[in-house]
Amino acid sequence: MYKIIISILCIVYMSILDNKDAYANKQTCISSDGVPNHKIGNFPTRGNPHKFKKQKIKFCFPKNPVKTDKNKYIAAVIGVTLTGIPIRPGTADWYDKNSPRKHSKDRSSGLNLEAIRPYEKIFGIDEYNGHVDHRGLYHYHKFNSSLLLNGSPLIGYAADGFEILYIPNEVKSSWSLKKGNRKVEPYGKYDGAFKEDYEFVEGSGDLDECNGKFLNGIYKYFATDSFPFFPRCHWGKISKDFRSKRK
Repeated sequence: MYKIIISILCIVYMSILDNKDAYANKQTCISSDGVPNHKIGNFPTRGNPHKFKKQKIKFCFPKNPVKTDKNKYIAAVIGVTLTGIPIRPGTADWYDKNSPRKHSKDRSSGLNLEAIRPYEKIFGIDEYNGHVDHRGLYHYHKFNSSLLLNGSPLIGYAADGFEILYIPNEVKSSWSLKKGNRKVEPYGKYDGAFKEDYEFVEGSGDLDECNGKFLNGIYKYFATDSFPFFPRCHWGKISKDFRSKRK
């Protein structure tokens, strides 16, 4: 059985240790042992050579987030679920024509692989839209129904403290596939194989560039069934507990 070390509503509040740590009292923290509330893929598996490992996870984020007028694309772990599992919709792999696998950590191609594509899943993504990384840490690339607890649409919190909701029939992403063909290798039609195959078209959906909007006067992010699946940018101050993208 999974073991999640989370208090009532899966949230625990940090106490003030001293005056220097006063900011800690303004944070909310979610901790777990990295085991989700469902079975996971039989890792290692095809497309993913890594083995799942339990590990101590703790993410703290602003208790009272403030939305700014400028978003930031700097957090690879964009949020954490109420069940204590990291949310990482993107990948660290890029198209590389010189690699036997045709992808590597070399970013020079400018094409970042998507783990969940309109026509397939790669990197061993399991039925719950998650998999493990090189450290054995399980994380999600897309929503799954196990994240809905007690009939609430709240599934977790973003790195800047705003709530992440799942209300599929009420919100629509404003991201869509580009039309035409890529101008760089591997060429071909924009089909969702890479993050750069998509573009944000303001007003085409209900949500902004970071997959969020104001709901009853309060800003929220949303998980969607289509790209970008979760917010990939943030409007608020990003907590240091969420790993930044590699340069």
